[in-house]
Amino acid sequence: MVSTELAQERRYVEGLYTRLDALRAEARTALERVRRESVGGNHQSRSERDAYARLYEDRIAQLDEVDDRLAFGRLELVDADTADAADDPDDSSPFRYIGRIGLRDEQLRPILLDWRVPQAAAFYQATAATPLGARARRHLITEGRTVTRIDDEIFDAELLVEQADSLQGEAALLAALTSQRTGRMSDIVATIQAEQDRIIRSELGGVLVVQGGPGTGKTAVALHRAAYLLYSHRERLASSGVLVVGPSRAFLQYIEAVLPSLGETGVVVSSVGGLYPGLEATHDDAPETARVKGAAEMAALIKRAVRSRQRVPAEAIDLEVNGERLTLEPGLISSAMQRAWESRKPHNEARVVFVKSALNQLSRLLADQLRSHGNTVDDADQAVLREDLRTSHDVVVALNTAWLPLTPEKLLQDLYARPQWLASLTPSWSEARRALLRRDRDEPFTISDVPLLDEAAELLGEYNAQNAALKREEKLQKKRDIENAENAIRNMQVEGLVHAEDLAAGFAERSVRGTTAEQAAADRTWTYGHIVVDEAQELSAMQWRVLARRCPLRSFTVVGDMAQASAAASARSWQDAVRPLVGSSPLGERWRLEELTVNYRTPAQIAAEAEQMAERNHLPITRATAVRESEWPVTTTTVELSPAGRPADPDALGDAVITVIEDDRDIDSRGTVAVIATEATVDALYPALSESFGRDIGLGAQGLNRSIAVLTAQDAKGLEFDAVVVVDPDGILAESTRGASGLYVAMTRPTQRLHLVRPV
Repeated sequence: MVSTELAQERRYVEGLYTRLDALRAEARTALERVRRESVGGNHQSRSERDAYARLYEDRIAQLDEVDDRLAFGRLELVDADTADAADDPDDSSPFRYIGRIGLRDEQLRPILLDWRVPQAAAFYQATAATPLGARARRHLITEGRTVTRIDDEIFDAELLVEQADSLQGEAALLAALTSQRTGRMSDIVATIQAEQDRIIRSELGGVLVVQGGPGTGKTAVALHRAAYLLYSHRERLASSGVLVVGPSRAFLQYIEAVLPSLGETGVVVSSVGGLYPGLEATHDDAPETARVKGAAEMAALIKRAVRSRQRVPAEAIDLEVNGERLTLEPGLISSAMQRAWESRKPHNEARVVFVKSALNQLSRLLADQLRSHGNTVDDADQAVLREDLRTSHDVVVALNTAWLPLTPEKLLQDLYARPQWLASLTPSWSEARRALLRRDRDEPFTISDVPLLDEAAELLGEYNAQNAALKREEKLQKKRDIENAENAIRNMQVEGLVHAEDLAAGFAERSVRGTTAEQAAADRTWTYGHIVVDEAQELSAMQWRVLARRCPLRSFTVVGDMAQASAAASARSWQDAVRPLVGSSPLGERWRLEELTVNYRTPAQIAAEAEQMAERNHLPITRATAVRESEWPVTTTTVELSPAGRPADPDALGDAVITVIEDDRDIDSRGTVAVIATEATVDALYPALSESFGRDIGLGAQGLNRSIAVLTAQDAKGLEFDAVVVVDPDGILAESTRGASGLYVAMTRPTQRLHLVRPV
C-alpha cells in the first residue's frame, strides 16, 4: 500500500515541478521580449518597459527560491464538492496539495495551494477532535525533487481502517526536529503546529506580543507571520513594506534564507544596530552606559540639546554690510525665532523660516538706515539689500551663532565631548552618570547610539532646504508614476493581474531606484505597514521609540521571552516594553498577548537543566513542555583552578574545550557545534581552538558558515545548533547583572547535546 501511494505522490510532485519549470521559462521568455522592445525617446514607454521587466525579474526570483520542497503536504477532504468550492467549483478531487506558492495548470485549475490561503489552514489546524472538514493530512518528505517518504495522520475512523498499513503519526515533525543544523535557519512551513498557525494567521492590526520559552518556535512564527501578512494584505503592505528587526548581524545571517523560501523577497531585514541609514553598529557600550542611553529620558535630553542650539544673543551685535554699520538687537533675533517656532518644523527646516524672517527684518532696518543718510531706496532695491545681507560675513556668523544647522552625528558627538554643555543640560544628574557618556568625537557610534541619532534626526529634520525639496519632488513623482502605471495596465489589458503600485515601484524615471525594500532601507523617514521584532525583550525604551516612528499605524508582531532579557536597558515586563507603542492604553485595548507552550527544539533533559539553573537564580521563566528527549545526557567537564582563581595550566581550559568538541564530533561530525562563553573567554580561547580546528571554526557571525562557531551569549540569541559547549557558566552568570539570562540563553541553544565546562 505504502509503495503504491509513494509512487503516486512522486508522479504528482513531478508534475508540479514540470509546471514550475514551464512557468519559469515563460517568465524568462517574457523578460527577454520586454528587454528587446524599442520604445524610442518616450519616457512613459520606457517606464512601462522597465517596470514590467522588474515584475518578471521578481517572478523569476520567486520561482527560483521555492524549488526546494515545493510541495510538502496533502489534505484529503470529507466533501470535495463543497469544502473548497470557493477555490475551484469544477474540481471534485478530494485532495488538496499544499506548498510554498500556489500553482495552476494550463487550464488555470489549482494544482497546488499556497500555504497562506484560507483553504490551507486545515493542514495546520485539523485534529481528530476538530477535523475541519478533513479526513486525513499527509506530509510529503522530499529530497531534491523526489518524494522519499509519506506520513499520514488520519482523522476519519473509516479511513483509518481502509489505510491501516499507511504511515501515521508525527514523523515529519520529529524528522525536522532531529535533523542536523546547517548554520542557517530553515523554514518550518511543512511542520507548523496548530498553536503556531493560529498566531501566524491572527489579525493584522494592533500590537501582537508572542511570549515563549526557548525552543517554542518564536522566530519561525514571526517570519512565517511576515510572509503570511504580505500575502494576505498585499494591497496594503506591498507599497509600504514589512520590516523585520533582529538582535544582531549574526541573527540576520542565520535567518536570511527563510522569507525567500516562503515566496517573499521584498522584506526589509535589519538589526537594531542598523536602524539608522548609513550606519551599521555592531558593538555596544558597557552595560552601565547602555542603560543610561537606553532610558526614555534621553529623548528629553536630546530635545533640550537641540533647543539649546537656538540662542538669543545677550546683547546687541554690530554688523558690517558693504561698508554700512548695522546693529542687530536681541529682540530681532527673538522675534525671528518666534516665527520659526510657530512653524512647528524640525530644527533645520525651521531655521529656514528663522533666517528668512531675520533677513526680512534686517533688510527693512538697513533700508531705513540708508534713507536716513539721504539715499533713495525703493521696493526694487529690497531684493538687492537682502542679498547683500545674506552674503555678509558678519550676518552669516550672527545668524549661525543664533541658530546653527546641525546633523544628528554632530549633535551627539558634541554632547559626548563637551562635558560643560552636557552638565548644563542635566542639572539633576550626578557627575558619575554624566561621566558614562563622556567620549571623544572620533570614537565610533555604538548600538545604543542608534536610537539617539534617530531621535536627533527627527528633531533636526532635513539638513537643508534642497533636501526637503527633493523629498517633496519624490512624493510628487511617485504619484505621477502610479497614474502612468494605471494607464499602462489599461493599455496592456491586464486589469486585475497587476497592481498599479507594484508596477510604479519599477519605474525608472529617477537615477536612484530600487525595490520597495531597498528604498525603505535607505530612507530614515520611511513608514512601514507592519513591523516584526524578534528577541524583543532586549530592546530599550529608546529603541522602541525608533520603531514606533517607523510604523505610525502601530501594527506590530513582537516576539520574545522576558526570561532571556539580558540587555542592561531592556524592560522588565511586556507592559513596560510596548508602552512606547500603545501609550497608557489598558491591557488588551491596543495590544494582545499570545503564549507558545510547546518546546519543539530543546530535548527534555537539557530544558530541565536550564530551568533548574534559572530557578536557582530567581529567573522568571515561561515553562514549556518539551516534546522529546535526545539520547545524550548533559555532560559536565571540570578544570582545576589555581589558588589565584586561574587554571593551574594556562592552556588547561582550552585543552578541556578542545577535548569536549572532539568527543562531540565523534558522535556527529556533520552537525554544528557552538562554543559559548564570556567575551573575555572567547577572546582567550579562540586562538587555541582555531589552531586545533582550522577552517572548521569561526568567530561570531563568521562561525555560522562553519561547523564550529565561537560566540558570546549575546551573539547566540535566537540561534540553534546540534551541540553546545558552555564554557565557564559561573563566569557568564557574573558577567553582568542579568547574567542568569545570558546563561539561560546559552544552555537552551542545542537541539541534541549540551556540554558544560566548569573551572573549579
